[in-house]
Amino acid sequence: MRHQDLQQALQIFNLPLRATLREIKARHRLLVKRHHPDLGAGDTEQIRQVNAAYRLLLDYCANYRFCFTREEFFEQNPEERLREQFAPFGMGDRDG
Repeated sequence: MRHQDLQQALQIFNLPLRATLREIKARHRLLVKRHHPDLGAGDTEQIRQVNAAYRLLLDYCANYRFCFTREEFFEQNPEERLREQFAPFGMGDRDG
């Protein structure tokens, strides 16, 4: 897999540089519904490109090494950074 192939797949799916697996799957379902040949308005070449892009994105995600560092956690969950920051003052502790 080349980076250029990955960028082309993102372009086919119209996804930003950061996307969740849930977003990829949802976009695939939408594109398949839009371009499926059995629905009359579909294009077989278009559906092939969508499915090839989907396989490439899934393959990339399957081989991705997830980062479980504190910094990455807070980047993915900014509300938790605020909760931790203000918890000593009693403002962020809603769980207990």
